[in-house]
Amino acid sequence: MDPIREKKCLECGEKIFGRVDKKFCSDQCRNSYNNRLNSDSNSYIKNVNNLLRKNRRVLLELNPKGKSKTTKKKLEQKGFNFQYFTSIYTTKAGVIYYFCYEQGYLPLENDYYALVVKQGYN
Repeated sequence: MDPIREKKCLECGEKIFGRVDKKFCSDQCRNSYNNRLNSDSNSYIKNVNNLLRKNRRVLLELNPKGKSKTTKKKLEQKGFNFQYFTSIYTTKAGVIYYFCYEQGYLPLENDYYALVVKQGYN
């Protein structure tokens, strides 16, 4: 191989032998490189997914029959975080439902919430 074109592993710096487009000397180096590269974003994503799953579990626990009513205080006591949800559904009348996967809630007056399950999932 031409010394000018000699390639080195992106992870450990060892010489690479084989295909011209090869970037790593081994699967271990490839995995280590990608794990290190993605660790920051993976940790953020993992934390957000954990919050979403917790919110879903809280809604499911407080709404076992698919339709109920609860208070903001009860949701917060169980660790519900109102900043995290997976989707919003707005009715033709302009009523806004927030969903954590298939489990949803609708803010009502006086810190009450209607709990629902997205149609097609119950």
